[in-house]
Amino acid sequence: MYRPSYFFLPILSGCVWLGMLLGMMIGWVVDTDRKHYVSMDPNQHVAYISDIGASPKFKPMFIALCIVTTVTLDLSFLADRWLRHAGRLTPNGSRGEKTLAVLTICFALLGTAGLILLSIFDVAHHKKMHDGFLLCFLGGYVLSAVCICWEYQRLGKHNRDRRVLRISFWVKLTFVLIEIVLAIIFVGLTFSHHTNEGAIVEWIIAYIFAFYIFSFTIDLYPAVYTRHISQRIHEKTGGMASSHSDHTVHPSDGTNASGTTIAHDGPITASEMEAARTADGRYRGCSVSGADNMASSAQANIPAGHYDTSYGESAARATRPSRANSATVGTASRETSLGSHGQQQAYQPSRTYQ
Repeated sequence: MYRPSYFFLPILSGCVWLGMLLGMMIGWVVDTDRKHYVSMDPNQHVAYISDIGASPKFKPMFIALCIVTTVTLDLSFLADRWLRHAGRLTPNGSRGEKTLAVLTICFALLGTAGLILLSIFDVAHHKKMHDGFLLCFLGGYVLSAVCICWEYQRLGKHNRDRRVLRISFWVKLTFVLIEIVLAIIFVGLTFSHHTNEGAIVEWIIAYIFAFYIFSFTIDLYPAVYTRHISQRIHEKTGGMASSHSDHTVHPSDGTNASGTTIAHDGPITASEMEAARTADGRYRGCSVSGADNMASSAQANIPAGHYDTSYGESAARATRPSRANSATVGTASRETSLGSHGQQQAYQPSRTYQ
């Protein structure tokens, strides 16, 4: 059964916002025949979005769709943060990246409050409050875009194999630069009473904002492939991310998924004993066959079977990779005195015994 994923949140938000803009524009042009509202200047021929949204016919729709748009967009920001924390998206590898993610959400909430309040306190009855909330809306979402752009730049720097991070970064950087320039032009035109030009710039900003919302689909879509816990992405030292399977040790050969040998302590296994065996069937310095072992033990007056364990196991340990917590360099391990024939020679792993 198909289950919807988180990337539907920005799609829903963008479609609602785009549908609201198209509905208000078509309604003003077709249904009202470009009606001149009381909030418009005498020489103004292009209505602001706020002018249309302040009319009794469009205000209920304007308020409702602004709420739906901003709430679903904020849920997209929260989903992005949670998915990175859970390992379903590339996780934040530093405290700075996590701080930027939190600031992104906070500034988005500020922009949300500004948009909802400007739709309630319309320009026809609360002009000063409306203008203040409009600046709050623009400033909040521009600062939110700056923070998330910075976060994705840092993520892409430490995860260069993740192409989606680079694509998302450039999309958001483009939005930030264009929207900042247009916002400055809009404010300048509006407060200098160039209302027709200011209204056109406002509509352009609003449509570009819709595509900015859709861009979060790129960020959330990869979570479709990490629903199962075995597919989660785990953080590495230095901010890099890798799959959990990279650290899985194969008990048969002591290597991980990337082929790196893992040193370990514990009893000698049969495979390690076999690796220490030489081509003629002998371990380093002794024979493992019963006849040869008995003969050599009789000649040296050494109890039979002694070398099977001590020298064989030492040879197997010598084939292992160096441990991280090895003993002090230069200290050699020596065998204890055997029988009545004096001290045996110290075993040295670097030598080959014949």
